[in-house]
Amino acid sequence: MGRGKVELKRIDNPTSRQVTFSKRRNGLLKKAFELSVLCDAEVALAIFSPTGKLYRFASHDMDRTISRYRNEVGLPNNRNSRTVEFWMNKMDELRRSIAALEARHRYLAGEDLQNLSMQELKQLERQIKTGVDRIRSKKSRIIAENVSSMKKRQRALQEENSHLQSRLHELQEANKNLRISVEDSCGGCTSKSCSEWSSLLKQAPADFVSAGEALITSFF
Repeated sequence: MGRGKVELKRIDNPTSRQVTFSKRRNGLLKKAFELSVLCDAEVALAIFSPTGKLYRFASHDMDRTISRYRNEVGLPNNRNSRTVEFWMNKMDELRRSIAALEARHRYLAGEDLQNLSMQELKQLERQIKTGVDRIRSKKSRIIAENVSSMKKRQRALQEENSHLQSRLHELQEANKNLRISVEDSCGGCTSKSCSEWSSLLKQAPADFVSAGEALITSFF
């Protein structure tokens, strides 16, 4: 006595449906393997469960078999078409991004505002105010840093000026002492050498003062 004919329809009970799927899936994968081995056939099988999980078998490379099938039935190569589609989408995204950035630039410059709503105008106003506040804050920091640097340089120049004035005073005192010493040594001597020394010593203080003042002035 043969087996009765089973009506093919969706199994309503989820547990029974899952058990049946597992059994028949394994049987189908086994038959695909046996067919490829017994008959030296190129077999590719893909099964998606009701939850979307993939089960597959391929006797050779799956991509090669799918590409061979598409060529056989006259369909375009899937990989190339996906690549072209991907880059076309990327180009469209870039065009939209560029257009949005250009529009934003015009809005920030106060142009093409007629199409903006009141809410968009208020948002733009807040963004511009925030940007201006940041710019002013940065500007204030730079000015403060420059003023601080100039004050440090001024203090350094003042210290250098004090040092040069002190050195000039020392040179003047040394020259004065040297002149007194020479005059005391020469006394009433009227020789040519003594006359030359006296002339140089009288001129020296003025030369020292002029040179020192010129050096101090060069720092300001």
